[in-house]
Amino acid sequence: MAKVLPPFRADVVGSLLRPAAIKEARLQFQSGAINAEQLRAVEDAEILRAVELQREAGLQVVTDGEFRRAWWHFDFFEGLNGVEAFEADHGIQFNGIQTKSRAIKVTGKVSFNTQHPMLAHFRYLNSIAGDVTAKMTIPSPSVFHFRGGRKAIDSQVYPTLDAYFDDLAQTWHDAIHAFYAAGCRYLQLDDTVWAYLCSDDQKRQIRERGEDPKQLARIYADVLNKALAGKPADLTIGLHVCRGNFRSTWISEGGYEPVASILFGEVNVDEFFLEYDNDRSGGFEPLRFIKPGHQQVVLGLVTTKNGELEDPALLKARIAEAVKYVDIKKLCLSPQCGFASTEEGNSLTEAQQWAKLRLVVDTAVAVWSK
Repeated sequence: MAKVLPPFRADVVGSLLRPAAIKEARLQFQSGAINAEQLRAVEDAEILRAVELQREAGLQVVTDGEFRRAWWHFDFFEGLNGVEAFEADHGIQFNGIQTKSRAIKVTGKVSFNTQHPMLAHFRYLNSIAGDVTAKMTIPSPSVFHFRGGRKAIDSQVYPTLDAYFDDLAQTWHDAIHAFYAAGCRYLQLDDTVWAYLCSDDQKRQIRERGEDPKQLARIYADVLNKALAGKPADLTIGLHVCRGNFRSTWISEGGYEPVASILFGEVNVDEFFLEYDNDRSGGFEPLRFIKPGHQQVVLGLVTTKNGELEDPALLKARIAEAVKYVDIKKLCLSPQCGFASTEEGNSLTEAQQWAKLRLVVDTAVAVWSK
């Protein structure tokens, strides 16, 4: 496939199903049967195994499967300065199911903690990656604001939100540079909010809480671009846009058209990981807004929400459809999301998970090795 820098023709979003050993060790840690060091040893061993399996699947990029996390986002947020976690009255509502209770609030000036535990998490991953690329995944700043909105931000700390958004941009700017200093050359920002801004129902809820979806899109683009300003030239940063992923369910639906001109036309990431595994994601037409130049698109055509393998011929046909809007040289392939955005995981087996990743690799070889 002759691609030595990310994104790779066959790429991976991030999270993997938690192995039984991880689940058992977490329960033992919570009960006090083992200590933090013993838990970390189990995590290290399972991450090493996951890296080996990703390499065996043929991937040129590996993640730690987010094995040390309970959530794809809260674990990162809780490591920032100025943030407190708490048990909310209810979980996050998905299609027909609700997550366990968790929320955050801003109680002080937001900034990046230079001792953030995920820096060490990346260093370990990087140390075992060998000759493939280690990718780090963290949530986007858009999610940090959107999840709680104004009501989750102490008005005495931030009487107005201008200073808050400036601090948000600086926090992610500092995070980007901290991961780079730790050796990271491939960083992915996970973001559900841009897809919410495409959903009529979600936009209604945004208006009901007193905010303007169009204004939020502009604010989030500006925050992202400020965070990305001055990033090292040899650091690839991607933005993964998802409509929700919890126990094989989702939150929002709707194509990318409502945000395409701002998201694809103005946000200065190097690549977009885009969910395209179902009708809820809409067509490829919004990709016409992808900026000329180096930006690339990773098509999330292989679903992580069930274990049924896609037809390779259909995957190739869909890639051919996307080529009408983006040059084939700027396209790549991946699953549409992670396999376990939370520790509960999606409704498929580990064997099906690895089969899905091998399918991504095999399809990419067939398409881009011609």
